[in-house]
Amino acid sequence: MARLLLFGGKGGVGKTTTSTATAVYLADCGLKVLLVSSDPAHSTSDSLGVDIGTEPTPIAGVDGLFGLEMDPESKLSNLLPKLGNMVDGMNSGNGMKGLSGFGGLGGLGMMLDPSAKQEFEDIKSDVKTSEMILPGLDEALAFDELLKHVEDPNWDVIVFDTAPTGHTLRFLSLPEIIEAWSGRLIRLMRISGGIRSMLFGRKESEEMKQELERFRSRVLHVRRVLSDPELTSFTLVTIPEKMGVNETVRAYSSLIEYQLPVSSCIVNRVTPEFDHPFLAKRRGAEIERIKELTEQLESVDVCSMELLDQEVVGVDNLRIVAQNLYGEVIEVPETLGPHKVGKLVVHNIHRGIYREFSEDFESIYLHFPGIKRDELSLRSDEGVLYVGLNGREREIATSVAVKASQVDAKLEGDVLKLNIPLNKG
Repeated sequence: MARLLLFGGKGGVGKTTTSTATAVYLADCGLKVLLVSSDPAHSTSDSLGVDIGTEPTPIAGVDGLFGLEMDPESKLSNLLPKLGNMVDGMNSGNGMKGLSGFGGLGGLGMMLDPSAKQEFEDIKSDVKTSEMILPGLDEALAFDELLKHVEDPNWDVIVFDTAPTGHTLRFLSLPEIIEAWSGRLIRLMRISGGIRSMLFGRKESEEMKQELERFRSRVLHVRRVLSDPELTSFTLVTIPEKMGVNETVRAYSSLIEYQLPVSSCIVNRVTPEFDHPFLAKRRGAEIERIKELTEQLESVDVCSMELLDQEVVGVDNLRIVAQNLYGEVIEVPETLGPHKVGKLVVHNIHRGIYREFSEDFESIYLHFPGIKRDELSLRSDEGVLYVGLNGREREIATSVAVKASQVDAKLEGDVLKLNIPLNKG
C-alpha cells in the first residue's frame, strides 16, 4: 500500500508547486510515484508543462513519476443516475406512467402492504434528487478514486495536491452525513422493491442498492486510511501573511480534530534578505508571522522557502524547489523500509513492494499497514497473480507463471509475504 502525502492550504499559496516538486524528488530517488490532483483548474499539468489525463500518465523527463488529474464532477454525474431517476419519479407531481407521483400510489400501491405504504409516505418527501448532491460528495468521490491507487502496492508513494483546505475538511465531515443520507435511500429501496423492479428490472434494482452500500463502506474506509499515520501525512502550505497564518492555524485545528496526521508546514514565498529598507521591513514582518505560526502549530515541523527569482514551471525549475525542500537526491534502498528522506521537510517512506529470490522461491513482500486478513484475497488467471483488497484486485508481476493454489501467503504484521515456487527444467 502506497504512502499517501497530502498537501493542502488556502488557494494560491503554492500547494501545486510544492507537491509537484515533492513528487519529482521522490521519483528521482528511485521510487514509483503517482502525483494526483483534484483541482479542476489543471494546475498540475501547467506546473509540469505536460498534459495529464484521468488515468496515470508517465511524466517525460522523470523516470518513475506518473500524473493523474481526477474529474470528480464527471464521477458525480455518473453516480447512481438510475437511482436519481427513480427518486425523481417518486417525488414528481406528474409521476411516471400513471404512478400519479405516488400521491395515492395509484394501482401500483397494491405492491406495498399497508405498513409499507405508510412508511413510504413518511419518507418519500425526505429523499429528493437534490439531496443526492451533498456538500462534500464530490470530495468523497475524489478520495474514493484516490483510495483505489493508495491500495495498489505497485505504487510506493501517492502525492496528492488537494483542493483548497475547506474542501478537504468538508469531506472529512461527510461520513457522518452519508450514514444518514444513504440510510434513508436504502430504506426507501427496501420498501419499494416491487416498484423498482418494475421500473428498472430486478437485476439493475439490486445493483443500485449494492452500489450505494459499497459507496458508503468505501467512504468510511477512506477516513480510516486518512487517519492512519503509517499511511498518511499532511503537509500544510501557506504564505507569511496574517490571513494565510490564521487560515493555516484553523485548518490545523480541524485536521487534528479529525485525527489526520499533520507532519509539516511549509511557509512559501518568504522575501529574501536584501540590503534594502522596504524589503528588509517586509522580511522582518514575515519572520514574525513564521514565529507566530511555529508557536501555534504544536508538534509540527515549520520550515520556510524563499521566493525564487523566476516562475516555477517545468521539471527543471521544480527540481530547484525540491532541492531547497529536500536537499540532494538520494538513492532509496529497495527494501520495504521505512526510509527517511528530506532536509527541511522529512517523510518516512515505505516501498509498496519488494522482491527477493532464493534457489527455489521468488518471495514478494507487499506493504499493507492496518489491513485485516479477511479484506485480502488471492487468485490467479492463466498464470497471472492477482491480490485483492476490499474487493479491488491488482495484478502482481511475477517472474514465472503461477497458480494461486501453489502460493504460500502469510500476513505478518503489516506485510503480506508471497512465496512463489520457481519452475525448474
